[in-house]
Amino acid sequence: MSQPRTTWWWENASPDEQRYLQGLRLRKFLREAVVPFSPYYGELFRQRGIDWRDFQSIDDLDLLPLTSKADLVNPRDFILQPDSSVLRKRGSIIASALLHGTGATKEQLEREWRPVLMTSTTGRAAAPVPFFYTQHDLDRLAMGGRRMMEIAQSDPAFRHVNAFPFAPHLAFWQGHYASLGFNTFMISTGGGKALGTEGNIRLIDRVDPDALIAMPTFLYHLLQQAAAGGSRWQNLKRIVLGGEKVPEGMRQKIVVLCEQLGSPGVSVLSTYAFTEAKMAWTECRVGHDKNPTGFHLYPDLGFIEIVDPQTGRRVADGMPGEIVFTPLDSRGTVVLRYRTGDVTDGGIVYERCPACGRTCPRITGNVSRLTDRHQLNIDKLKGTLVDFSELEHLLDDTREIGAWQIELRKRNDDPLECDEVIVHAVPMNGLSGDALRELVMRRFREKAEFSPNNVLLHDWDEMRQLQGVGRELKEQKIVDHRPTSSPK
Repeated sequence: MSQPRTTWWWENASPDEQRYLQGLRLRKFLREAVVPFSPYYGELFRQRGIDWRDFQSIDDLDLLPLTSKADLVNPRDFILQPDSSVLRKRGSIIASALLHGTGATKEQLEREWRPVLMTSTTGRAAAPVPFFYTQHDLDRLAMGGRRMMEIAQSDPAFRHVNAFPFAPHLAFWQGHYASLGFNTFMISTGGGKALGTEGNIRLIDRVDPDALIAMPTFLYHLLQQAAAGGSRWQNLKRIVLGGEKVPEGMRQKIVVLCEQLGSPGVSVLSTYAFTEAKMAWTECRVGHDKNPTGFHLYPDLGFIEIVDPQTGRRVADGMPGEIVFTPLDSRGTVVLRYRTGDVTDGGIVYERCPACGRTCPRITGNVSRLTDRHQLNIDKLKGTLVDFSELEHLLDDTREIGAWQIELRKRNDDPLECDEVIVHAVPMNGLSGDALRELVMRRFREKAEFSPNNVLLHDWDEMRQLQGVGRELKEQKIVDHRPTSSPK
């Protein structure tokens, strides 16, 4: 497949150069694609009296309101719908027709503007929203995938296994197009729902891959079951995780399992993505004794700003806030200044990466979702705001827990009763049940200022059933079994 030429400045330009060139790209993007061909944004510009000429720099994005998922009630209005009469008048199109003929020019326009692939949001919190790609977008998906491979220091000679589920979701397709963009071998298993955990293990036994790409929870169970079954995966060099956050404790547990399988020194890398961006970003490799340096962004393809979740105003570099995304070279479905609902406690930084030396901007710190924060009515603590992202880190960082699930209930299943928090856990390192219960209770009190109502112990098979390993698109680590009539 043809690939767009990688712009020289995405990984080495200074922050000032990046901002200047992003401003040029934004202006061109608005002029040639968004304003004339987006039903939603074309009308927005008209209503607000905004002109694409008003955007002199990337900072002028403040002229536009933030877009949220609530605005996507009519997804078709966000698909670029080119007017052939407008395109025919453009000088570049006239020149192409004269140089290459009308047939070749028509094919070029169809590759740029005609949707050929659809992904969608998962629909876990709301109805799924479709996002459409043209071949132009797929070329950039492959470009971004190639960059991810380069940042992770992969090698075209590596054998990769993509264990993301077969689904119309970005994670699987980013892995697939990364292999095409990097011109490397990759076999896709479809995750647990396609081959099952045992089928994945048998395939990996045969392929003997250099790299595994998967959801963290599924991969963790996969490695644990493979190690327990005596598999020897002695060629592993990279583990690339996506679709869920990856606490440090989860990384360390995966490293230990890889050592048991015969692959010491594996690099475990986390990725960050969301459907609306139509691309993903990864960390670079760091030493095992060093902290990750953040998700490396592509300033030529999109602009990420961090805003105060309450006010929507942009915060200073390095400050925490909500991640907002604007594409700079997209077709198909386009959303500008999109509120992801994801918050980062490290903000965005522009200084040179201390690990790989690139100057591309990086999202640093822990990323979590605003929806991970639940209002709970726990005994006398009315309306307690509990950050379940913090609880995930707490449990994953506990070495004595092999796997876990948090269950929310109502006492006696009565909608008017207090909420209950139940922790299901698989004990490790020979810890007794009573000792593990006391450890979990103490850590909750230290971090969350409350204790779970109970800690229930399970073996690995029972936990796989609870989490839905091999059945669910994403394994269930936090489940809400409160009656639906109760307020959430």
